[in-house]
Amino acid sequence: MAKRIITISREFGSGGRFIGEEIAKKLGIAYYDKNIISQIAEKSGLSPEYIQENAELSPKKGLFAYAFAGRDITGRSVEDMVYQAQRKVILDLARKEPCVIIGRNADYILKDRDDILNVFIHGDMPEKIQRISQLYHVTEQEAVKMMADTDKRRMTNYNFYTDQKWGKASNYTLCLNSSQIGYDRCEAIIIECVK
Repeated sequence: MAKRIITISREFGSGGRFIGEEIAKKLGIAYYDKNIISQIAEKSGLSPEYIQENAELSPKKGLFAYAFAGRDITGRSVEDMVYQAQRKVILDLARKEPCVIIGRNADYILKDRDDILNVFIHGDMPEKIQRISQLYHVTEQEAVKMMADTDKRRMTNYNFYTDQKWGKASNYTLCLNSSQIGYDRCEAIIIECVK
């Protein structure tokens, strides 16, 4: 495999997590998503519940929460400690074995490697709303709110810690619209790119 590591960043509701999981199965490689939360918790000394809520998403208060978050005498906040622990875990996983890593700024964390394929999955609003409504058993209005909140928090976290713009095509090797080409075709294209 020319590319050992696949990172998948995604819009909420685009199916990026599902696509990543299927790719890992088809390639017979490790899949990392929420299953790394306990490792991040262990390295940071924080609870898995806290990591689940904060490792990929910004505080609900937005960008200013990062800038003015409670910082210790070294200038580090709890969010900074979470990010550093997450960074160490992702670097260790990439060194250890071929894998698919979902979100968590992995594309940026691993940007200096030559054996990485960075993918961004996005989708059209109607399909994302329908998917979120079905998966989470919520109304379309609630789905729109969930999508806006989650993507805003992902974007804020990414933009703050990477000095890059979340979802900007030039940050990724490949950007795919899962609504236009479908999950199966997204998987096939990604797999073709790593061989």
